[in-house]
Amino acid sequence: WPTTDGQAGVSNPSPSPKKAAAAGAGEETMVSLYQAHKKVYPRSVTGLFAKWRWFFVFATQIFFYGMPWLQWGERQAMLFDLEARRFYIFGLVLYPQDVIYLAAILIISALSLFLFTAVAGRQWCGYACPQTVYTEIYLWFERVIEGDRSARMRLDAAPMSAAKFGRKTLKQIVWIAFGLWTGFTFVGYFTPIRELAGHVLQWNLGAWEIFWIFFYGFATYGNAGFMREQVCMYMCPYARFQSAMFDKDTLIVTYDAKRGEPRGGRSKSADPKALGLGDCVNCTLGVQWCPTGIDIRNGLQYECISCAACIDVCDEVMDKVGYPRGLIRYSTENALEQGWGRKDILRQVLRPRVLIYTAILAAVVIALVASLALRTPFKVDIVRDRATLARLVDGNQIENVYRIQVMNATEKPQTFQIAVEDLTGLQIVSDKSVTVDGAQSLWVPVQLRLPYGSAKSGSHTIHFRVASPGVGEVREKSIFMVPR
Repeated sequence: WPTTDGQAGVSNPSPSPKKAAAAGAGEETMVSLYQAHKKVYPRSVTGLFAKWRWFFVFATQIFFYGMPWLQWGERQAMLFDLEARRFYIFGLVLYPQDVIYLAAILIISALSLFLFTAVAGRQWCGYACPQTVYTEIYLWFERVIEGDRSARMRLDAAPMSAAKFGRKTLKQIVWIAFGLWTGFTFVGYFTPIRELAGHVLQWNLGAWEIFWIFFYGFATYGNAGFMREQVCMYMCPYARFQSAMFDKDTLIVTYDAKRGEPRGGRSKSADPKALGLGDCVNCTLGVQWCPTGIDIRNGLQYECISCAACIDVCDEVMDKVGYPRGLIRYSTENALEQGWGRKDILRQVLRPRVLIYTAILAAVVIALVASLALRTPFKVDIVRDRATLARLVDGNQIENVYRIQVMNATEKPQTFQIAVEDLTGLQIVSDKSVTVDGAQSLWVPVQLRLPYGSAKSGSHTIHFRVASPGVGEVREKSIFMVPR
């Protein structure tokens, strides 16, 4: 079909007479089912929703680039120390055994995405998704160096010259530098960033640090600099399964066809009703401003990321021609079909799907918060000595040997008392107390002895009790073996 300026349409030209004749004569012809990618040149947008997008760009990037440099006491506030197997999140210290919290956070993130999508569509994609955020940043670099849409199109179409080579080279240098800074910051969440900066300045980086800095840096450079909208359209699975979360009461970017059609150009002073036209002046600016190069007037499309750039530009056009705003707006399919206002749209928010998502999300959040609030700030693991299940020792006693791992999740040294219970006559003959440094773990050998004949042969359930004054107490189950 015919395409407007900036619109990535598909053209299917009719075959030439020679090819048609060849096909009619029984000869084979090859028809390509693929179209070469047409580069999208989105214009710079101003307006309410553009300001919101830049707000989220600044908010997310201040958090991402600033958080590794924030100190909490004598350490980094947020650090995922994989080598030491500890995650530090402000005052919280997590161990691999706390993976349940990671699972809960992932479940909360997924449910939040489902809930928000059911209510308001793909606004996560349009405002806070890393792909969108970094594409917006890279496009800003491109505009500063090469100019706005028309200037970039002329530059790309022009033959190579010293000026063009200089601009293109400068852009690539800036893009690569920003990508590498992003990769450095990413690695700074796993290696203390101040130490990492010292290693960079001394050219003393480890192999894995170099790999991840360049991998994440060039992933940012490639995705945001080159692939851009193709990631959203072809690579992101969210675009494919969004229909499972949408319904006719989901808030989406919509074109009011009843008001806008039939579209057509006219002078500002002309009466559209007298001309038999709708409010759409067919300016095609919405396409030129769209970061994915689609025409929202064709209806809801999976490529739309709900960034609302077309709303901003359409409102500007409506202001210029003296028509009411809102030809393109956030609305729902039911609202357009039935002519609902804002109050009617809000009444449909609390529908069954939304209530179910909300209830499940609230339950998971409450469970996570309660678990963290009631969490004992240390953990204990009990491991039996597998080399010797039980043995007779001096004094006609039966001995079992254990190894106890005490993990101190506080950041101060703590002294823990070890006791055992549930079997009469059972005693600890090794040290009954252990001191563990802050955010450290320690393996402690523990020997238990029981007078021979005081219990029948077999395995007996016992409990170790590990406690620290003012910190808490942990009971862990194990067994004591009595041989025949």
